[in-house]
Amino acid sequence: MINTNQVTRIAIITLLAIGCIYVLQPFMAAALFAAIFCLFTWPLYHRLWLRLGKRDTWAAMIMTLLLLVALILPMAYLAMNLADSSDKLFNQLGASLQNLQPQAPDWVRNLPIVGEQISHSWERATASHEELMKLLRQYYEPMRAFALRAVQLVAGGFLQLLLVVFVAFFFYRDGARIAQGLVTIVRRLGGELGEEMLILSCNTVKGVMLGIFGTALAQSAVAMAGFLLAGAPAPLLLACATFFLSAIPVGPPLIWGGASFWLYGQGEHGWAIFLALYGLLAISTVDNVVKPILISHSSHLPLLLIVFGVLGGALSFGFIGIFLGPTLLAVGFTLILHWMALQNKKLLEIAE
Repeated sequence: MINTNQVTRIAIITLLAIGCIYVLQPFMAAALFAAIFCLFTWPLYHRLWLRLGKRDTWAAMIMTLLLLVALILPMAYLAMNLADSSDKLFNQLGASLQNLQPQAPDWVRNLPIVGEQISHSWERATASHEELMKLLRQYYEPMRAFALRAVQLVAGGFLQLLLVVFVAFFFYRDGARIAQGLVTIVRRLGGELGEEMLILSCNTVKGVMLGIFGTALAQSAVAMAGFLLAGAPAPLLLACATFFLSAIPVGPPLIWGGASFWLYGQGEHGWAIFLALYGLLAISTVDNVVKPILISHSSHLPLLLIVFGVLGGALSFGFIGIFLGPTLLAVGFTLILHWMALQNKKLLEIAE
């Protein structure tokens, strides 16, 4: 016989849980990323906490200020300058398209596969004003719209990071109590296996975050040196963009490739070739060398899963999804592999 009181209690609890999820849903991505970032930087916070005489609030405030300097200031610089730089770039591009030479340069005609097609479109565009306007509508406006969406994504990312830093303060201050409560819940629900999975998840998060942010820092530093040597415009802005886009496999090549094209357009052919080779051999190589070393044996994500994590994370959570997506997929992928290993071990024990 169904107990009416039990059904009522279950219904009330279910409705309460749905209501809480509905209210917190706009902040879930920021809260989740703050939790992941606090877990990643917890050793630093713990050392600071000990030096300050185990004062939770003071240690949390200092860590929050460090996050403001390390994340918010570069992001603010990028957000403030990206819109202005994009507008200048496309105005210059539009003026250049309207003053095209009658024939395409030799290096354009000699491009493999696409050289002849580009040269033919170039000559048609310069021969007819209507063809030129058609070319502008076909390529210029979609590129401008794409750049505008990129600027909006960066501006939204800046606001998201502000919320992340705000939430991180409370996670730092109350982290020990939150961790104790989480361990208790996991033990009640999953026993020893649940606790083992929780520890594995924490180690995976630390490894992936170290790989992502360590690689981003290394790539941006190497890129900054190359931009300064080649005389690229706004090297600090380009380095900040490299840092935040390093999680995307094609992110850094878009930055140093665009800078190389700009130098070539300014007549700096030697420096353009240097920056292209430097980007290919130095900047992009960092991702293939530094990231595996930093992630070590904690997680070995397939490239396809990283791409899905970056793109799916950006679509689902906005800018911070670039870092959040691969981390979540890494945790899920690692837990599935661990679970499969446990099941295979049990089958072997049964067979013996």
